[in-house]
Amino acid sequence: MDKTTQDKKTVEDRLIEQQEKIERRFQGIGKGKYSRILKMAKKPTGEEYTKISLIAGVGIILLGLIGFIIYYIMQIVF
Repeated sequence: MDKTTQDKKTVEDRLIEQQEKIERRFQGIGKGKYSRILKMAKKPTGEEYTKISLIAGVGIILLGLIGFIIYYIMQIVF
């Protein structure tokens, strides 16, 4: 496209083009190398969600505790 044609496009036309680009990019999802994973994926049950949340929370607390211990040791040594 030359400059004059591009200047004459309305905002709506440019947005439609962007939308079409995005849609083309995502059409292949489920057909490529990730299709098996997407087909096997399911929504977790309440029990699974609770366990995952608990494990993630314990991990965050553990990492924070380790960081605090390192910080405390550095304050004492230096």
